[in-house]
Amino acid sequence: MPTKTGGPPLSVTIVANNEERTVGEVLRSVSGLADEIVFLDSGSTDRTPEIAREFGVCFYHQDWLGFAAQKNRAIELATGEWILSLDADEVLTPALQAEIRELLQRGVAEEIAGFKIPRVLFIGDSPVRGGGFYPDAQLRLFRRHEGRFGPRIVHESVKVEGRVLQLKNDMLHYAYKDVEDFAQTMDQYARLSAQHYFEHGSTAWRAGRVNEVLSPLWTMFYRQIVRGGILQGRLCWRLNRIYGGYVRKKIRYLRDLRNGKNAGPA
Repeated sequence: MPTKTGGPPLSVTIVANNEERTVGEVLRSVSGLADEIVFLDSGSTDRTPEIAREFGVCFYHQDWLGFAAQKNRAIELATGEWILSLDADEVLTPALQAEIRELLQRGVAEEIAGFKIPRVLFIGDSPVRGGGFYPDAQLRLFRRHEGRFGPRIVHESVKVEGRVLQLKNDMLHYAYKDVEDFAQTMDQYARLSAQHYFEHGSTAWRAGRVNEVLSPLWTMFYRQIVRGGILQGRLCWRLNRIYGGYVRKKIRYLRDLRNGKNAGPA
């Protein structure tokens, strides 16, 4: 049976929970490319399920297992030879759609297991193209039998056996409604990252007060100066101040856990 790309079958996998703001645009961007869309919902109470079903997805429910486990469950439900794993706020540009179509149609050498895709972060409708936020390339297109997300609590990523290349064209990451949304998410990620380091036997240095001072300062210098955030204007400056705060909070939360306390407010 012919595939939509003219190459091997492609399954797009998406995990979602209350994503009505962006999920329609995500599905629209892959509907002409995917032979199968596996949509794994963890209990949305907004219009997410209704919107997804309008696109004829393979709709499943799974109570939340954690970021990596939830995405791996979606991959297990897929049948295509290739997987394109997306979050419910990641939109393929027309140029990226064409690049993936041509890639699969042309054929991929056996030793190549996957492809990273550069992402443009959006805060509301504003793109952020510097300061450490771009290109943020993520391994999302890979052979189904070769890739799974590693067991991290947060900042999960795909692990494959084989060569990994990077595509040229971007996907658009509509992750945050505004700066406050970004700040709240960074606090959540700081707690989850601290929990990950704690569970994996972090060193005393990582949770130390010297690191609490030096790491945020280095983070700001690296992102604003080395990665050019200073050239990107006020929005990038605000985001990197929050990101520096995320690094500081992560260290404080980790120290609380090492001292037998719950990770409370920084």
